[in-house]
Amino acid sequence: MHKIKVIFKKVVNKNIIKRIGRQVLIMLNDIMIKFPIKKNQIIFESFNGRDINDNPMAIYKQVKDDLGKEIDGLYFSVKPGVYQTLKEQYPDIKLLKRFGVKWTVKMARADFWVINSRLPIWWLKNKKTTYIQTWHGTPLKHLALDMDNVTMPGTTTKKYHDNFKIETARWDYLIAPNQYSKIIFERAFAFKNKSLDIGYPRNDILYTHNNEKEIKALKKNYLGNENAKVILYAPTWRDDSFYREGVYKFKLAFSFEEFFKHVSDDTILIMRPHYLVKNSIDISGFEDRVKIMADENITELYLMSDMLITDYSSVMFDFANLNRPMLFYCYDLDHYRDELRGFYLDFESEAPGPVIQTEDNFYKQLDVYTENNQYPGYEKRFKAFQDKFIEWDDGQASQKVSDIILGK
Repeated sequence: MHKIKVIFKKVVNKNIIKRIGRQVLIMLNDIMIKFPIKKNQIIFESFNGRDINDNPMAIYKQVKDDLGKEIDGLYFSVKPGVYQTLKEQYPDIKLLKRFGVKWTVKMARADFWVINSRLPIWWLKNKKTTYIQTWHGTPLKHLALDMDNVTMPGTTTKKYHDNFKIETARWDYLIAPNQYSKIIFERAFAFKNKSLDIGYPRNDILYTHNNEKEIKALKKNYLGNENAKVILYAPTWRDDSFYREGVYKFKLAFSFEEFFKHVSDDTILIMRPHYLVKNSIDISGFEDRVKIMADENITELYLMSDMLITDYSSVMFDFANLNRPMLFYCYDLDHYRDELRGFYLDFESEAPGPVIQTEDNFYKQLDVYTENNQYPGYEKRFKAFQDKFIEWDDGQASQKVSDIILGK
């Protein structure tokens, strides 16, 4: 009983200290946002500071190139827990510890924020700071205000909707990858400012690096084998699959042993799980042929993958730029579509590859791919999918955003 009281006291004290720390930062923020912004002081952030990647990274690289030597004001906002790891991984990038004092001062006087997720609604923006929201995917599943039932732990549907409205009201620009997404974003985000109809900056590399030399180099770097056949499995995460708040489940809906019976002997399976479940996957006995890559640059994984297996993930839209086959293994389709998130499109008729729900059919479709290196009969559907969802991708999106930032 004494130990329980000690632990409880520590937790309470920690929460009190955390709340006090937040209030101090809010007070500092309130003061600093009244100061003038600093020209070309730009703060980038990906996925709440968990990594340095995605659209903000693509834009960062372009702005850095365009500025030349004048790059003193470019920073990436990162979580304190990954600061040291990312500092070693990206020694040439200036990092700020999210919600630290230095971060607070820099954010308050930034010329631009370039962010692909949301900031807490209690964090205020300088009236002169321009907020470019890049977002992070073409929506298949219902988003934000279009979600009738939010099942994520720690919130309610009304609270989730209200917070989204507060956040999106301060976005000055929102990048849209296609007309389909633009319409959904403007409604689901209640967005009324400037839409950038340019495609996704992160996809530029799919045009500039899609050649044999670059692909072999990636396979060599990641897998140690430049000639390997690569299949990428990138399922979406399930909002309602959790043990408790912050602890999520992962279900592998096929057998590794059976999988490798239906693909070529030189095939390596790359698994791209959601970061919340990356430590829940057991690959014991298959370490040489299964690689879990939850944190690597996903566009590089696309480039070196000969085929994609997914379900309802927005990776399908980006991968379509490469004209490579896709298989949709949707073992919980009815539940996901009808009960959990709902879809914006007729997924089964528009998906640019086979949509299957049973494990037996999954292996049969692997056989079809292994024999043909593609999925015969899906050519017209694939082309229609590309026309609708990657119409604005052209390899120049990063440059277009950089031109806005630098006033060209």
